[in-house]
Amino acid sequence: MDRMVLHRMEYYGYHGVFAEERKLGQRYYIDLEIDMDLGEAGRNDDLSKTINYAEIHELVKQMVENTSFQLIEALGEHIASSLLDTYTIINALTVKVTKPHPPFDIHFGGVTVELRRSRK
Repeated sequence: MDRMVLHRMEYYGYHGVFAEERKLGQRYYIDLEIDMDLGEAGRNDDLSKTINYAEIHELVKQMVENTSFQLIEALGEHIASSLLDTYTIINALTVKVTKPHPPFDIHFGGVTVELRRSRK
């Protein structure tokens, strides 16, 4: 199966268990691995046979910046289900949501959840 990968898309969102996180917000990074057949698009050099990744970026931006979830797991689930509902060409996808600065009194490189979803 072919795959389109969008690396480290950066957005500002208002997600978290603590009210302060939902008030102040922070950066989030989204990675997508989208499994689909890219053969026809590649053979014919035809954008209509694939997914426009600029369009994906805008959809994900709207979801991250205009919704609020307590858990990044819920944000990831929302992104995955929305993309599967919107694009029938997608067979399966992996969504990674990274919160680089969780509100802990320790220093580390953030936390990432990774969700793998496919068509039933």
